Amino acid sequence: MSVMKLLDSILGNATGIFAVVIVLIAVLFNYFDDPDPVKYNSMAEDTKTLEENFRQQNKSCFILGASGETGRMLLQDLLGRNIFSKITLIGRRTLTFEDKANENLVQEVVDFEKLEDYAASFQGHDVGYCCLGTTKAKAGTEGFIRVDHDYVLKSAELAKAGGCAEFHLESSRGADKNSNFLYLKVKGQVEAEIEALGFDRFAIYRPGVLLVDRQESRPAEWLARKFFGAVSAVCTTAMSIPIQAVAKAMASNTLLQPEQKTEILENKDIASLGKGAGQ
Repeated sequence: MSVMKLLDSILGNATGIFAVVIVLIAVLFNYFDDPDPVKYNSMAEDTKTLEENFRQQNKSCFILGASGETGRMLLQDLLGRNIFSKITLIGRRTLTFEDKANENLVQEVVDFEKLEDYAASFQGHDVGYCCLGTTKAKAGTEGFIRVDHDYVLKSAELAKAGGCAEFHLESSRGADKNSNFLYLKVKGQVEAEIEALGFDRFAIYRPGVLLVDRQESRPAEWLARKFFGAVSAVCTTAMSIPIQAVAKAMASNTLLQPEQKTEILENKDIASLGKGAGQ
């Protein structure tokens, strides 16, 4: 057997083994998946009606973290739906867009270390979306806590004081204030503290691994996304989700009337809502 034929045989066998492993892992993940969501199944049929009814209420919103992956996709989704009379981006710098600027889009530049000085930026909004977040690897332990807890909580406090009735928070699968893992503990703590503020509606989104080609991706993150991307192609799991689905779910859920003041959407709920919403 020639070297090339031997190489082709080895690669072919490796590809087959990898495919089998992916299928087996997908089956395992599916076994431990979140319970099937039921309340979002029929939304696709009603989306246009819900959007029109919401649009007539002439509401405004703000987005924190619009420069990030989820925030950017959320902004695009909301602009496409045109359900808000005004959208305010609150961030540390002014963002530039390739497309023509939307006349209903406003940008407020703030210093997150001195947020109380920018209380006016949080006043007069009906709905708030928070997609702020970083990692220990990028910002260090103190930096991570400052962004994912301090900035997020202070923004929620100012929004509540400014008259905002509804707050949507992008959190993480496994968030738990009693967790032994810092990342999940911080996420759980800020969830609980924002809930205590008493918004009329507080929606928490707990996605799994976010499937997105991040520009500043580290090798481990890139490998994880490729792995979970392959698994998600076989079945929807509780472990991963495309970034577009998260943004679409946050926008779509805004149109719905929750049964409780605080609602927690796990990964499969987000996937169902993101998929079920009208295109």
